[in-house]
Amino acid sequence: MSTLSTTDITDVGHGDSLCCASEEGPSAATAEVKQERLSQAAPYSTSNNELNDTLLMEPSDIKMYPSEDTPVPEGQPVKRKKGPAPKMLGNEVCSVCGDKASGFHYNVLSCEGCKGFFRRSVIKGAQYNCKNSGRCEMDMYMRRKCQQCRLRKCREAGMLEQCVLSEEQIRLKKMKKQEEETARTSTVATPSPAPEMPPLAPEQHEMIEKLVSMQKQCNKRSFLDRPKVTPWPQSQDPLNREVRQQRFAHFTELAIMSVQEIVDFAKQLPGFLELTREDQIALLKTSTIEIMLLETSRRYNPAIDSITFLKDFSYNKEDFAKAGLQVEFINPIFEFSKGMNDLNLDEAEYALLIAINIFSADRPNVQDHELVERLQQPYVDALHSYIRIKRPNDHLMFPRMLMKLVSLRTLSSVHSEQVFALRLQDKKLPPLLSEIWDVHE
Repeated sequence: MSTLSTTDITDVGHGDSLCCASEEGPSAATAEVKQERLSQAAPYSTSNNELNDTLLMEPSDIKMYPSEDTPVPEGQPVKRKKGPAPKMLGNEVCSVCGDKASGFHYNVLSCEGCKGFFRRSVIKGAQYNCKNSGRCEMDMYMRRKCQQCRLRKCREAGMLEQCVLSEEQIRLKKMKKQEEETARTSTVATPSPAPEMPPLAPEQHEMIEKLVSMQKQCNKRSFLDRPKVTPWPQSQDPLNREVRQQRFAHFTELAIMSVQEIVDFAKQLPGFLELTREDQIALLKTSTIEIMLLETSRRYNPAIDSITFLKDFSYNKEDFAKAGLQVEFINPIFEFSKGMNDLNLDEAEYALLIAINIFSADRPNVQDHELVERLQQPYVDALHSYIRIKRPNDHLMFPRMLMKLVSLRTLSSVHSEQVFALRLQDKKLPPLLSEIWDVHE
């Protein structure tokens, strides 16, 4: 079986994952950008490389409380607000080359040519050279002459690599669509008894048991740290600045605990520590939010339309909004959670999806693609075998689960918009979250 390179994964050790929150939505960012700062209970570590330090730490060494505010460096590409693209007037120009724009592609108003160029460059991991030391002014003429400067301009304009589906993701999407169409058009017949499936190989059985055990152990550590989390305020006053800050701190600290679980879980995966430190960080930076979203979906309770963290903390959509998340991010979280809940996955399936997600070789800045793919393959094979045994009559379950990983990539892009909203409101994330979500790059 070909190696999976998608990245959306579930639950990192039964931890209670959470995505970071902004205090106000983007509209309030303009009205209340009056330097509201998160009051921090106790300082975080101020290491220059929080994620690198985290990989070296034991889970208990990671501090729970935010540090003093630090300025966010300039230079981030400007991202447009999440939501429906505005109607085209017909005279818009490409943000990269100045040609006539055809719409918003990969987060930027651009033409079809630059859209296709950026997608091909990302999928192939292309490296270009400029004869002018990277100083070319990009226009409709130069876009054909200097690919390096064209790609640079795409990124400066705000195009996001995580919005580009890989060839593997496209293949999986087509495969799922074809199988669903086949299932719909096939003649209904009396089902015949499913052939008896061979049992899991002993090494696969042992692997799955170990993964589930690792998850439970990681979750147990977070549960013990629960008293350290800033309490959720009881006051309902929407204008109380201190109450808003307390809610923001509460969600932020839950997010840190989730990151701690993910790093701890990854370090225990066979082969992860064989990777270079650079590849470890590259894999964790992009997989963490996807695993947190998977874990969030795992905690979804359809009866009350809420998500529960650390067994005691339950939140509905209104609570997420009070903590500062935007509606454009809240709704996709709950929609994804409902879809995952419908699949009725068990602990083993979640654990395997997480491992597959972590070992995704198509992450940006990964150097040893061959080793990452080799480490991922046993988890893909084990998940396939496990599903065939557990659900012998559901032939679409395996592609369905893999397509959830593709959906997570889209959600990850929405999360980037949410984090960007924090900068507009001058909200400060703790150093560990800033490092792993590239807020200050």
